[in-house]
Amino acid sequence: MQSIQEMGQSAQAAAFTLGQLATTKKNQVLLAMADALVAATPTILAANRQDMAAANANQVRQVMRDRLKLDEQRIATMATGLRQVATLADPIGVIDKGWQTDAGLQIAQQRVPLGVIAMIYEARPNVTVDAAALTFKSGNAVILRGGKEALQSNIALATVLQQVLVDLQLPAAAIQLVTDTSHETAQALMRLDDYVDVLIPRGSGKFIKTVVQTATVPVIETGAGNCHIYVDDSADLAMARDIIINAKTQRPAVCNAMEKLVVNQQVAAQFLPQLAAALAPYNVELRGDEQAQAILPTITPATTEDWATEYNDYILAIKVVPDLDAAIKHINRYNTKHSEAIITNDYAHSQQFTKQIDAAVVYVNASTRFTDGFEFGFGAEIGISTQKLHARGPMGLTALTSTKYVVRGSGQIRQ
Repeated sequence: MQSIQEMGQSAQAAAFTLGQLATTKKNQVLLAMADALVAATPTILAANRQDMAAANANQVRQVMRDRLKLDEQRIATMATGLRQVATLADPIGVIDKGWQTDAGLQIAQQRVPLGVIAMIYEARPNVTVDAAALTFKSGNAVILRGGKEALQSNIALATVLQQVLVDLQLPAAAIQLVTDTSHETAQALMRLDDYVDVLIPRGSGKFIKTVVQTATVPVIETGAGNCHIYVDDSADLAMARDIIINAKTQRPAVCNAMEKLVVNQQVAAQFLPQLAAALAPYNVELRGDEQAQAILPTITPATTEDWATEYNDYILAIKVVPDLDAAIKHINRYNTKHSEAIITNDYAHSQQFTKQIDAAVVYVNASTRFTDGFEFGFGAEIGISTQKLHARGPMGLTALTSTKYVVRGSGQIRQ
């Protein structure tokens, strides 16, 4: 097996080749990868069964096993993502702006690849394909390091993608998978300054914090999602109920799932019993502050720790507030800058919420589950950035590029 240093060297060489590729060639490769994934479905599923058996033996939580599990439909969805990325406009070479200076210089700001992107992520095999698709289309080489829980699945997926590269006379090192899942190897990747241009971690808040504190290469923080939905006093309560059920129960282990409910006290007594009854079939554990407990006496008392916790599970904490200002203050104190939503029929309230909430994505009358590159029309996503520099929110192709200035003159010298 190659060392991390050798993988970095190979990736850097591959990145140079990818940076020169024509868009038509990139799209040809992506479409071939999609077909190859579908053709390899039996092999990929066999590998995934090994990972699932290990997860069952290790008593991994059901919601986490759902993130790990592959089936024919999920593989088909990965292939669809590859095909959609092939249809997207290529950002490389695009001129963002151009102008002429007083000295007669023609200056153009042009999109270029970042170079080598490293990704460290947990037990989600689809990330392997999504990351490969977006980095390849944007002219970047990628080094992938998934969690040990998904190792066999990731190997099977990466092998298919690399074989397509080889078949089409491109360097296999454009998409590399680290198969040593030790902490030491992960730390070596985080410190591969000579070859890695940016590192993107995906996982829990604790995991991302560890990466940020350890890495010496630039990091784009992603993923941790302590997401809130605020039910305003003017809300359509039936709409609020349906949105909350979707945001909490559809896939509770993903970062865009709802974790906290904030509800206006004017509607709390009417709404909370209805919501509790609607959530009961999903076995959602409800926790609440004193006002919520007064309305729902059987729920668990919420602690200060609850307000800051990303559960990734069938748990929902409820905070009752007197007004919109209190809701915004509470959300901004405890959120992770990911996705926040308001359910309201008051336009002024919706405007205040979208203006004052500090988050990458803010919704009005919609589920937080839509924070996703696929749903945003990006074809796939490399991650959801919760920081403010370079990129924020679901990151598609443009977020994986930088710019350089191309300056054309006719013999000018500076006086």
